[in-house]
Amino acid sequence: MALSFSIATANAMADAIDAQVNSGSGAGKLRIYSGAKPTSPDDAATGTLLAECTLSDPAFGDASARAITLDISPAVEDTAANATGTAGYFRLVNSDNTGCVDGTITTTGGGGDLTLNTTSLVQDVAFSITSFVITQP
Repeated sequence: MALSFSIATANAMADAIDAQVNSGSGAGKLRIYSGAKPTSPDDAATGTLLAECTLSDPAFGDASARAITLDISPAVEDTAANATGTAGYFRLVNSDNTGCVDGTITTTGGGGDLTLNTTSLVQDVAFSITSFVITQP
């Protein structure tokens, strides 16, 4: 993509992501799945649902410097992971379970959209997100 955006436009785009995640009848969720991410959040989720974290409403703070940062106060967590497996991608969904954003997951230094300390999740073991930033171009 050769497009470039002003900071104000990029901030508006980032804020729109948060608005979409918070649309519907309540707070959105961050879901973590095994396998490769689908082509689009409009496609059905693939892989196994490993963990699901309910987000604050709003989920992210106001955009700044082209980015939105996940509100982790209170903690964003799943007190008992749904299944055991290797995290491959995440999906942000609104309260009506409509997909809003998909992205890859890697460990520190791996270059994914969401970085975790480990991609190995274990069923019934607590899991939490300590930091998550979405940056617009």
